[in-house]
Amino acid sequence: MASHSTVRPAPPHDAEEGRPRRGRAALVGWAAAGVAAVLALVLGAGLLTGGGTPAPAPASSPSAGTAATVDVASLPESTTFTTIDGAPADPSPRAATDGRVVHPVTDTVVHDAPGGTPIARMPATQIGDTWLPVVGEQSGWVQVLLPSRPSSSTGWLPAADLETAVSPYVIDVHLGSMTLELLRNGQRVDRWTVGIGKASAPTPTGRTFLLGAFSDAKQKYSPVILPLGTHSPTHDTFGGGPGTVAIHTWPTDDVFGTATSDGCIRVPADALTTLTSVPLGTLVRIDEA
Repeated sequence: MASHSTVRPAPPHDAEEGRPRRGRAALVGWAAAGVAAVLALVLGAGLLTGGGTPAPAPASSPSAGTAATVDVASLPESTTFTTIDGAPADPSPRAATDGRVVHPVTDTVVHDAPGGTPIARMPATQIGDTWLPVVGEQSGWVQVLLPSRPSSSTGWLPAADLETAVSPYVIDVHLGSMTLELLRNGQRVDRWTVGIGKASAPTPTGRTFLLGAFSDAKQKYSPVILPLGTHSPTHDTFGGGPGTVAIHTWPTDDVFGTATSDGCIRVPADALTTLTSVPLGTLVRIDEA
């Protein structure tokens, strides 16, 4: 089993004030040795992360807005390793958001609609702390993108169970031009030529998000791997993992500007350094432009 260590990304920033938000809601950092130990058990080497079985969560009292007690531990986890049946599709896969990201303070019930049917539980930590982009809102509820299959699926979480922060960043990946842009408050920070998925294993389009960051001493192609909350449409598994699409670099420059990966986005070393400082939960939009 590969030995992994976590990488600590920057905390979310207030999009208007441009400074770190204070308190627990701003913490997009990683749990320390305990999370590293869990990662050593649950993440496999290779292009895509995978392996292991998460520890079960304790039963919980009803989440805000639920009509009856829900045994949280009986619900399937929503992680990069799982498939959640009944999860609604992203209603606006090309839309921007207001930058809000949320972190469940404990294992939280995921519903298919505000006050609707429980379909999963969202763990507070998975690849580090769980931070998810907000794509919709109703009174007392927020709709978020999920890290599980199907790709581009969503769920509704009770707002009372969440901490909220703001990421001023958006990562835009353009498959047609094979470029990646990093935006901050709507302004371009930088732009790079990247490698994308080949025709037989394309990079999926739609909205997703920066799910985590980790390093793996057993591989040499990238010092840091940034898994996203989306999956390959052709690989159910890859390299021992669940087919998670990731951003990472590559040892040679000849892959940039080519469609030769198995779905991951290969970026130059300076791009990876910059992207590692982007907060977890940050929106990633992948299109055909």
